[in-house]
Amino acid sequence: MDNNRDKNEVFSKRMKAGKRTYFFDVKATRGNDYYLTITESKKRYDDAGGFTYEKHKIFLYKEDFEAFIESLRETVDHVKTELLPDYDFSQLDSQEEPSLDSKEEAAGEDKDYKWE
Repeated sequence: MDNNRDKNEVFSKRMKAGKRTYFFDVKATRGNDYYLTITESKKRYDDAGGFTYEKHKIFLYKEDFEAFIESLRETVDHVKTELLPDYDFSQLDSQEEPSLDSKEEAAGEDKDYKWE
């Protein structure tokens, strides 16, 4: 990995979700402020059998943390209570895969994943 990129990374969490992987990365600015990047990564195969990663990224700044969390919570609660009230979401908790807390651990565990 690029050393400059490593220096501004403070914390990283990887979450596998079926065919997708989500990365939650806390990064520092030059002024020692912090922001969060949320990256969705999905492996795509081409006709030749090779693959690439399709990525989508969100940058979330500290002034938006609480509003973002509240909006996400409200949206998830709406789906659970209004759209899928009979669905047993607790069954999904037991199927959760172990997650890794650092990119170093993730890189050693699964070399197919790349950040940035």
